[in-house]
Amino acid sequence: MYELSSLPTRDRSGGKLKRRVAILGSTGSIGRQALDVIRTHPDLFEVVALAAHSNAELLRSQAEEFSPQYVALEKGSPSDLDAMSYRAALGPGSAVRLASLDVDVVLNGIVGFAGLAATVEALESGNTVALANKESLVAAGEWVMELAGGPAGSPESRLIPVDSEHSAIFQCLHGTHEREVSQILLTASGGPFFETPQERLNHAGPEDALKHPTWEMGRKVTIDSATMMNKGLEVMEAHHLFGVPYDRVKVVVHRQSVVHGGVVFEDGSAVLHAAQPDMRLPISYGMLYPERADVGAEPVSFEATWTFAEPRSDVFRCLPLAVEAGKAGGAYPVALNAANEVAVERFLDGALEFPEIADVIEEVLERVPNFGSADNLKSLQAVNEIDRRAREAALESTPLRESRGEARR
Repeated sequence: MYELSSLPTRDRSGGKLKRRVAILGSTGSIGRQALDVIRTHPDLFEVVALAAHSNAELLRSQAEEFSPQYVALEKGSPSDLDAMSYRAALGPGSAVRLASLDVDVVLNGIVGFAGLAATVEALESGNTVALANKESLVAAGEWVMELAGGPAGSPESRLIPVDSEHSAIFQCLHGTHEREVSQILLTASGGPFFETPQERLNHAGPEDALKHPTWEMGRKVTIDSATMMNKGLEVMEAHHLFGVPYDRVKVVVHRQSVVHGGVVFEDGSAVLHAAQPDMRLPISYGMLYPERADVGAEPVSFEATWTFAEPRSDVFRCLPLAVEAGKAGGAYPVALNAANEVAVERFLDGALEFPEIADVIEEVLERVPNFGSADNLKSLQAVNEIDRRAREAALESTPLRESRGEARR
């Protein structure tokens, strides 16, 4: 049965028991919005640690405001962290060190494959993880869920989903039995190109792909939304988080981005979760679970029309590629994620055209049998090796735009 876990809750009698949090990726989109929530409710939270990749200036500003005991900067110099009253870690792996601190919740908002090590460290240290890093489950889902203690929502689980869709499903599952669930529903906005004719996609540049119709997200996640790779990754995430087979995870396009997910039951009924597209809602729920807090989000309007449609998988090939990689298991999800990260970066750099993102991923997946043994991906070393080989293969598949342009002439 999916039920409320026994995380520490606030003393309703007037006590000041605060939720002690470590925020990894504090200068990114998730981290900044998490701090907005904490800024609104300083009586509910104590910021113990902040970790950032390279934005030293913003990290210093956050540290001055929230007074954490620890900060970490993955890329920078000692002078970036001088003259502050906190314990500092600097260099690659510094965020992972903070994941092992004695806190109530580690919010992992690190973007991409880099977040896996922090998820593993936090869970191995006995911490509860509010997970916004979907790549942790894409690359090592079975291992991570084993470390977490079971499916999200089960009594022993220490993993709380923060992605808006998975948070929605998580909430819809409370009080239900696994045998009652027929289907998990994942909604997708469809991104900026869902209604764009296929022939125009060849001319879509980064500036077009970054114009998301409803959400404000980081650049990589926004491109993933444009290709619908984000939904493929989320299918894999849902499979591992909730322990459901791939054929029971259904993706529907919901352009209004108000219904974020749901559950269809064996008797034909469904429970849907609706909220305005505001990431502060799932972030606050992830940090405060099983409690809620008013973060200033607008209430749901029931006057607008909600529509649902099938994904255009014939055009947006990343979604079916991801689902097939997930079903294949082993090294395939790791390789897919690595190839996608490389291809997205190359697209943003101007070295790839939009449809070629899927081409690169498909080429890398065809080479997976050459990447070596993937029988046991339950160590960072094993997962990192597959990731490295896939990135090398992806780079080999993305020649410079200049040479491609000359070839077309």
